Amino acid sequence: MAKASISNYVNIIISMTFWAFSFVWVKEAYESFGPVTTIFFRLIISSFLLFVFLKLTNRLKPVKKEDYKLFISLAFFEPFLYFISESFGLKMVSSTLASVIISTIPIFTSVFAYFIYKERLTLISIFGIIFSFTGVGVMIFEGGFRLNAPLLGIALMFIAVLSTIGYSLVLKKLALKYPPVNIIAYQNLIGIFMFLPVFMAVEMKNLPSIQLKTNAVIAIIELAVFASTIAFITFTKSIKNLGVTKSNIFINLIPVLTAFFAWWILGDIITVQKATGITIVIAGLFISQIKKKKHAA
Repeated sequence: MAKASISNYVNIIISMTFWAFSFVWVKEAYESFGPVTTIFFRLIISSFLLFVFLKLTNRLKPVKKEDYKLFISLAFFEPFLYFISESFGLKMVSSTLASVIISTIPIFTSVFAYFIYKERLTLISIFGIIFSFTGVGVMIFEGGFRLNAPLLGIALMFIAVLSTIGYSLVLKKLALKYPPVNIIAYQNLIGIFMFLPVFMAVEMKNLPSIQLKTNAVIAIIELAVFASTIAFITFTKSIKNLGVTKSNIFINLIPVLTAFFAWWILGDIITVQKATGITIVIAGLFISQIKKKKHAA
């Protein structure tokens, strides 16, 4: 039981790590490709790898007719709606403001999960969420903060937040019926067809003039293998075993890990204020996972 519990947290940390790394990979991919092209190609590569694996291992499970709507809803929320809103939202708002908005996911998720799935939300969990969110604020508000962005950009980032919540809630149902690899394979395949019209209308005409850079191509492969495949598989396992609320609390780790990778790879400086924020976030995560012991009467 202890080993199973540890593996759940290992899975969620793997997901957050690869999604944090994706900020670096996306930046590199954008040196050659546009936002929609980057998403479109990473989904194609991810789907191909997943279906080849499932076929070779005889693990491909057909989708039941009654679950068609659930899979379409899943793919609509993520990858389609989330990536569309985040990609274009980030063009209008600063990364700081975007991080603040994305960091509200655990708070919104806990409320939705309580009303829809009746997931218990204890006072200590609420305190842990708020404490962790405060740590993110300490870290990303460094150097001052001004709300200076168009309403459309802010709205798009909140759509990304809501799409993640919708994705988690739909995923909760499918995770009980299908293996994680199957879910991600079908999700990405449906996502390809959703992105196809957007790709054709917005960026396909730019393909002939693209100047291919090796690091950009490698970045798309990394996004496909790690961020769009492995991270989603481990996150699906976490949703199934930890629940929607506890799994999404760990999203607050993404800006923390991103700060670390920026220091490690790009040489960014981690100040005392950033280090303080990181400590508060991690402490909040531990607090939110504490289970209240039941005492015998």
